Amino acid sequence: MVEDERGLRAAPPSGGIDSSTEQQRLGRLERELDQCWDLLRQRGTKAEFGENPDEARVRPADQVEGYQG
Repeated sequence: MVEDERGLRAAPPSGGIDSSTEQQRLGRLERELDQCWDLLRQRGTKAEFGENPDEARVRPADQVEGYQG
């Protein structure tokens, strides 16, 4: 996913699909990556405080998108 995001950011529009579709794809990848990073942070926090990291759950994209890093 990270490689796909970097490729979309680095490359000019491919010509195979329109730039709007590429922007939608990039947005979707960004949201999915935000969710993955959030899940990793949740797991780390749970482990740090003696809780079960397997209890961490993927949160909705609109919830994790508003976080400041």
